[in-house]
Amino acid sequence: ALTMIRILSGASFKAAGGLLKDIQSRQLHGTYDIAVVGAGIVGLATARELILRHPSLSFVLLEKEKELSLHQSGHNSGVIHSGIYYTPGSLKARLCVRGATLAYEYCEKKGLPYKRCGKLIVAVEQEEIPRLKALYERGMKNNVRDLTIVDGKGIRDREPYCRGIMALDSPYTGIVDWRMVALSYGTDFKEAGGTVVTEYEVNDISMIKESPAGSTEGNNFCIITFSQGNELRCRYVLTCGGLYSDRLSQISGCSREPRIVPFRGDYLVLKPEKNYLVKGNIYPVPDPRFPFLGVHFTPRMDGSIWLGPNAVLAFKREGYKVYDFSAQDFADALLFRGPTGVRAQALDRDGNLVDDFVFDGGVGDVGSRVLHVRNAPSPAATSSLAIAEMIADEVENRFTL
Repeated sequence: ALTMIRILSGASFKAAGGLLKDIQSRQLHGTYDIAVVGAGIVGLATARELILRHPSLSFVLLEKEKELSLHQSGHNSGVIHSGIYYTPGSLKARLCVRGATLAYEYCEKKGLPYKRCGKLIVAVEQEEIPRLKALYERGMKNNVRDLTIVDGKGIRDREPYCRGIMALDSPYTGIVDWRMVALSYGTDFKEAGGTVVTEYEVNDISMIKESPAGSTEGNNFCIITFSQGNELRCRYVLTCGGLYSDRLSQISGCSREPRIVPFRGDYLVLKPEKNYLVKGNIYPVPDPRFPFLGVHFTPRMDGSIWLGPNAVLAFKREGYKVYDFSAQDFADALLFRGPTGVRAQALDRDGNLVDDFVFDGGVGDVGSRVLHVRNAPSPAATSSLAIAEMIADEVENRFTL
């Protein structure tokens, strides 16, 4: 009843095509106040938030691909997380809980389809029950909505073909096409006066000081150099580079830590005639020996049911196919000491998983005008609007907008 797929969503791309046509451009004009590098869901949400707060400033959003939101934002399971798993008080917990609320409100306002199909975290062994109850306590501390514990009968009532002895029931968990949401953020940004350009890969970020004629005082500008050899001038730079966040930081003269090591996740998909077996998200109780949530069933907006993901080393940062290979990406992964068996993840200098969001700038003329989003792991899509609020606050504080 299962067949293998990669984390690709052709139906998502097709459905989002109408949104995409009216967003992107390939033309740059003059000087901008703020340049946002990276048009994934975090970059798009943040650019949107900033321009809505500061409509008098000029913004440009830069993307190296031909289309927006092609990578992690368009290659995920599509879950709207409720915030159960994360350490109480952490950025992950606070941003996820607020982000889920904002995501549902945004989809309602924009008429974007979603399903609040719920999630069960199911214990099948007695030894899992203490961990399940600890998850419940954590979820309650995180203010997760409508979280309850159910017994075996409660499991069957919600998922007739699922068997377990106890479960957490999270009806506030949902599913959505995150790429469609991301492109809607892009539409908002452009309609507010922002410029979106594609096929512009950033190669360098440096500084230049310009003095008006007859004056000894100058204005500092960031100069962004692209792979084509042309340049863009702006007052400030915000990078949301995802899998390339460490390299963008390095070329601006900031630290490369934390480093990114790419891992690919594959899913199985139920045959359509078996889709009746699963109604909502079904997850195992997380095993503390492993850093992620475990293989789970996830319904999709197109009606399919996915089972996964696994986690295998990717030989290329955007290596969605088994044989995709980049010598530089592979060398970076092999030469950096870190754990194996995890998906794309930031690692610190000692090879430890960086479990929370990381934002930083740098020192000197360039570093003082650049803010890097260094690590935005799952649930970054769920948290995107809340992350955007926090980044916009930080941008305003650092750059005195």
